[in-house]
Formats: sequence, C-alpha cells, structure tokens
Amino acid sequence: MRRRAARPVNTDTSPEPWRLSVAPMMDWTDRHCRVLHRLVTRRTRLYTEMVTTGALLHGDVPRHLDYSAVEHPLALQLGGSEPADLAACARLAERWGYDEINLNCGCPSERVQRGAFGACLMAEPELVADGVAAMREVTPLPVTVKHRIGIDRVESYDFVRDFVGTVHTRGGCTVFIVHARNAWLQGLSPKENREIPPLRHELVHRLKRDFPALTIAVNGGLAGDEAIAAQLQHVDGVMVGRHAYHEPWSMASWDTRFLGASEPAATQREAVEEAFVAYMEGLAAQGTPWSHASRHLLGLYNGQPGARRWRQVWSDHRLKAERPQAVMRLARQALHQGAKAAVPLA
Repeated sequence: MRRRAARPVNTDTSPEPWRLSVAPMMDWTDRHCRVLHRLVTRRTRLYTEMVTTGALLHGDVPRHLDYSAVEHPLALQLGGSEPADLAACARLAERWGYDEINLNCGCPSERVQRGAFGACLMAEPELVADGVAAMREVTPLPVTVKHRIGIDRVESYDFVRDFVGTVHTRGGCTVFIVHARNAWLQGLSPKENREIPPLRHELVHRLKRDFPALTIAVNGGLAGDEAIAAQLQHVDGVMVGRHAYHEPWSMASWDTRFLGASEPAATQREAVEEAFVAYMEGLAAQGTPWSHASRHLLGLYNGQPGARRWRQVWSDHRLKAERPQAVMRLARQALHQGAKAAVPLA
C-alpha cells in the first residue's frame, strides 16, 4: 500500500474549524471537485464522499484515500458501524494525513441501510457511541458525526437530543453536524430525502442551546451569505451542500466574510478556470482523462451572460480528445459571444 512520506501541513487557520464547510456528496465531492473548491476558498472545510469501511479494508486504499495536498483542511467521511472496522479505518485516515474523521449517520439510501450504517444508525446511539470511542482510542484526529434530526416519522426533538447526548457522553464526540431534516428510510429516494421531509433548523438551534459546550453545525437547504450569517447567530457552523456544488463562485466571499482571511482566494472566475485547467492538464499528462474533472467546473459562470454557451463547450463530448487549454479557448470565445448577444440593442 502506498503511504504518504509525511503528513501535509494543515492549512486551517480559522479560529473555528467547523464554521463553514462543504458537505460530503456521493458522486460529486471527489478529489477533482475538492481541488476546484479549494481554488475558490482556502479556509472552508472540505469533506470526501462517503467511503465505506469495507471499501478501505478490502479494496483499493489509494484509490479511495489519495488527494492533493491543497485540499486541506480535509475530512474523511466513513460509512460503517462495526467499532473495530471503524478503528482500523481511523488509523488509515491518520496515516494518509486527513484532518478529521466524520461518521455518516445521515444517509438514507437502501444500499447504505443494507450495510447497517447511515441514517438507520440513529436508532442505535449506543453503537454509534462505541464506534466513535473506538476511533478516538486509536487516533488524535477529531472524530465527528453527521446525522439527521430524526428517522421516518419520528419528529420528536427528544429523539435527536438523546442521540446527541448518548454519543457525546458515551463516545466522547464533541462535534455534531446536523442535517435539519428527517431521513425517511422507506418510500423516498435519496434525492427525495433531500427535498420532501421538512426543514426544521430550529431543532438544530435548540441542540446548541441544550449542549452549549458542544460544536453544533447545521446542514440542509442553505444558500447564500445572508442565510449563512443568519444561521451563525444560533449555531457554531454551517455546512452547505448542493448550492456550493452548483454555484462554486458563491464560496468566493467566505474566506473574508466568515473565516478571518484578509483577502479572498480568488477575485476572478477566469483565474479559477485557468488554474483548474492547469490542474486538468496535469491529469491528462498522467493518463487520467481530464473530463473526469471538467464536469465539476460547469457551474462556475452561472448567472453570467454567455454562461450557457460556455457550458456547452465544456460539455461537448467531441472535444474530449483536445487539450484542456484548447477547450478553454473555445469556451472563452463562446462566453464572450454569448455575452455580446445578451446585450440589448440601443
């Protein structure tokens, strides 16, 4: 197994590590996506897609755990329920230089339920606590839990309060990231589970009031700086998911407005595009198709004149054999042409 020679330096200099983060999203927040996000924001905490303990213990470890050093601060999200397996994976996370281990107790998919982890673990807080304790025993890395406010039709605040209390007192967890919706384990797809159960941010606020010594971050349905600022009046952190992915430039203000930076990571979308194209050139030189990464770029110019034409160029399968630099030139031309076409005649 390939190992890193030395642990990369943690670049998280913000006073509150969980103040802002991008949610772990299956099939979206892969290592290429995270490089793009890091070009827009240096200090926001990033999370991997969920990686199951079985995939790490019996599969290709470098494929699942490798990343670029620029991605720090970076957390590994694990899916699993067996304390011994979680502990073994926690050792791997430390060895590979991650900054945090996050246990998934929120995913409602049937595949995850068959593996006896994800949201169904909220019904077994003692088992979650044992898993957290097992990981904390073998690594000094922060071990955090991401979960829902309830499962199925159980909408009592007492349920999530008792879950957090048990995992904290028995497992020692001090950081909870709370998706402010129930997870319906039957009858809804994962997509529907992100949209149909009602958002109840006030329950997450109540958790912070009841557990003032814990770090409580809220997730679910949040978009835009004003929504983030409003939530930070009640909780310690905000995790943004789909909006950050589809509108990556929305994160450009986060470092200076929320995370104590004196200047933003980037001031122009063009600079982010150019840096990501250089990254894709590197992928191509290594034999990795650059199209594996370019799909994450498509929202960069959202809302700008000409953005649709720009996206069409980057999405054109006929251009996949070209170098990224050549495709960028074509996309820029399309962007400018589209912008001119959008200007109304005097």
